Amino acid sequence: MTLDRDTTITWYGHACIQVRSPGGKTILIDPWFGNPLSPRSAAGVDRCDILLVTHGHSDHVGDSVAIARRTRPFWPAIHELSLQLSHDLRGSGVDVVGMNKGGTVEHDGIRITMVHADHSAGDWSEAARATRYLGEPVGFVVELENGFRVYHAGDTDVFGDMRLIAELHRPELALLPIGGHYTMGPREAAFAVQLLGVHDVVPIHWGTFPALAGTPEALRRELTAWGVEATVHDLTPGGTLD
Repeated sequence: MTLDRDTTITWYGHACIQVRSPGGKTILIDPWFGNPLSPRSAAGVDRCDILLVTHGHSDHVGDSVAIARRTRPFWPAIHELSLQLSHDLRGSGVDVVGMNKGGTVEHDGIRITMVHADHSAGDWSEAARATRYLGEPVGFVVELENGFRVYHAGDTDVFGDMRLIAELHRPELALLPIGGHYTMGPREAAFAVQLLGVHDVVPIHWGTFPALAGTPEALRRELTAWGVEATVHDLTPGGTLD
């Protein structure tokens, strides 16, 4: 099908995504506005209705706690991360909801399903001088008020059960990492597109640092090599798909 023209997707570099829903809701995913490519600062974010973080690495948690304190979003997170967030946000009025893979929550007509991702998670605790466990990495399938479904894969390699995500949740737009080194690169992402059965892709998690060398053009070449027909929406940081 064609893309939902009542929805806008804005990429702010790295994995930082803003979704504006048909019902006027603002959804932020992995809001690291401090990344080197972002044309927007976290201080400029004045609205967030739903906040999603795919895993506990600092380049994905990013500015989420500061944004949440100002905007008081609905924030579903994997259980262990939700415990840390609830501690960090005590008294703030932020609605942090713990959940896990396979679970679905609904908020103001928007359904959020947590799905698998193949990566790592956790962060360094300076106070403890040790790493801290923040739950497993995840992806999210977000179904908007009119039924349009967006899949943010988070940081991941391709995995065979993406076919299950396709069969169970039927995403229509996929936001997929392509940079390589820490995630899948263009070749693996092209195969992920095939498994997911989507026809529209926004590449994320590329170009932030030299190590993230995958490019949208390389993804297009790999899609051709796999014989997969899909449109790669090559956004510049701050660019919007609508």
